[in-house]
Amino acid sequence: MADHDMSDNNAPITSADLPALRERIDTLDSEILKLISERAHCAQQVAQVKTDSDPQATFYRPEREAQVLRRIMALNKGPLDDEEMARLFREIMSACLALERPVKVAYLGPEGTFTQQAALKHFGDSAVSLPMAAIDEVFREVEAGAAHFGVVPVENSTEGIVNSTLDTFMDASLRICGEVVLRIHHHLLVSSNTRRDKISRIYSHPQSLAQCRKWLDAHYPNAERVPVSSNAEAARLIKSEWHSAAIAGDMAAKRYELDKVAEKIEDRPDNSTRFLIIGHQDTPISDDDKTSIVVAMRNQPGALHDLLEPFHRHKIDLTRVETRPSRTGVWNYVFFIDFKGHRDDPQVAAVLEEITLRAAELKVLGSYPVGVL
Repeated sequence: MADHDMSDNNAPITSADLPALRERIDTLDSEILKLISERAHCAQQVAQVKTDSDPQATFYRPEREAQVLRRIMALNKGPLDDEEMARLFREIMSACLALERPVKVAYLGPEGTFTQQAALKHFGDSAVSLPMAAIDEVFREVEAGAAHFGVVPVENSTEGIVNSTLDTFMDASLRICGEVVLRIHHHLLVSSNTRRDKISRIYSHPQSLAQCRKWLDAHYPNAERVPVSSNAEAARLIKSEWHSAAIAGDMAAKRYELDKVAEKIEDRPDNSTRFLIIGHQDTPISDDDKTSIVVAMRNQPGALHDLLEPFHRHKIDLTRVETRPSRTGVWNYVFFIDFKGHRDDPQVAAVLEEITLRAAELKVLGSYPVGVL
């Protein structure tokens, strides 16, 4: 058969064309397989070069992966959409990286949480994921070197900031290496032994219960709402109770083999959560970056104005400003600030230098690529 694109023919595709189309798909699959294998061999060669020069070399490069995925999305001409194509390449990159050195990622567990979903979205299924019971344990696991990176939630579009994550950053020595934004869909789940007409208790994380408040008021106004440590824990609990349901996501439903009574019950369809990737390394410029800092200001009139004025003057976009009480008691408040740009950008460096002179304390938590997926 001549190798040609069937779509070039103006005649409509019929069942008679199926054998030729399938043969073409088989040929393409063989070519794709060959190219993926070549890419994997290149990754092994890169690993060898790095290891020869430095046995402790860093294999995962957040800025490089972000650049590759952005390039793929820019080159994509369909019919798969940009994000779907980027996800496919993410998995190829994840598998190739695992050949170099498997990446160990600690996350807020147990298995089936949205944080695990965010970890897999960012690092791919070839990463080794390690569930932790609390956010500070994720930090400790990475600080101790038992995991290369950690994934922690930092803010939700509906419920706001995750204070425990910000508080832990105050004392941690880790850097922010990346971010993931995950669209959150909540489902009402039951087990095989649940009597669906007798549901009197609904388990979920407190934020998930809040994000589904209106739906619960309308459909289960008399059911007890029981907050637990995670949605995955809620999914686990109902396996042994005949009168209970859980609010959780797809991963928890699959992990604990639960059925969906109702899908996408969150009150706001744009509900999403932002997660941070934490590690030891500083991340070079990727050309579309964000920086996070924490600042303690002296307790005096105009302190907030003095803090924010340099950003305005240098035309740097602030994406978030959060205020937290100081844990030391030395200063009344500290400010967590996210803004566009990298700490090595000249304008950003100038702003940070000015703030250092005005602030009681400044800590750069990290500069990192803006989330691609």
